[in-house]
Amino acid sequence: MPASPSPRASTIAGGTAPAAARLIGLKKTYFKPDGSVLVEALRGLDLVIPRGEYIAIMGASGSGKSTLMNLLGCLDRPTAGRYELDGAAVESLDDDELSRVRGQKIGFVFQAFNLISELSIAENVEIPLLYQGVSGPERRDRAAESLRIVGLDNRMHHRPRELSGGQQQRAAIARALVGRPAILMADEPTGNLDSTTGKQILETFEELHAKGLTLIMVTHDDRIAARCERVVRLADGDLESDRDGGGRMARADA
Repeated sequence: MPASPSPRASTIAGGTAPAAARLIGLKKTYFKPDGSVLVEALRGLDLVIPRGEYIAIMGASGSGKSTLMNLLGCLDRPTAGRYELDGAAVESLDDDELSRVRGQKIGFVFQAFNLISELSIAENVEIPLLYQGVSGPERRDRAAESLRIVGLDNRMHHRPRELSGGQQQRAAIARALVGRPAILMADEPTGNLDSTTGKQILETFEELHAKGLTLIMVTHDDRIAARCERVVRLADGDLESDRDGGGRMARADA
């Protein structure tokens, strides 16, 4: 049986706190070509993520974790239910509208850095703004600002191959930030890094969170999840547990 929402989540769901993301009865079903059900990836999920929260999404393979991330990131649409992103319903938008919202509201950081080797770091960071039609001078200014935030302003004219793995991931974070998103989504962002470098990247996320950014991280690592404010675990498309993480408790003890 799925877990009941925590008292904190229930209070937020009542609408008294501003939400970066609000899911109401969200379902995602995949069908076979003949129309029969292949799998129910999400089974009516209710979840509220307040603005400024740092949340970990966990679950075994087949739990619905990747499906949830795709829906939260506006990479897919639910079969049923409602999804409000930064206060606006997005579940029924067409492809062009969904793409526009994704570019304006969501920043993505993946395990692979996905930097273009022929471009400088600054040019890589500018790419999302290029697709949004932002002018050249503003693109350069905002790229420089994002690189300063992650401590790479002295590497902006270097090529990716001239940077360490940790620096490349910081560049990928700067690219995710350049659009000034409502939510930063990170999918196993330390998976390609050694433990020391991975810790530095997690500290970068914590610094961003301290500035008020909403972060959603998918991870299988309990040690990483323990650094988040809140840990949501899925099982078979349902909410299995929703608890406070070590990050929230560490601040309470401070």
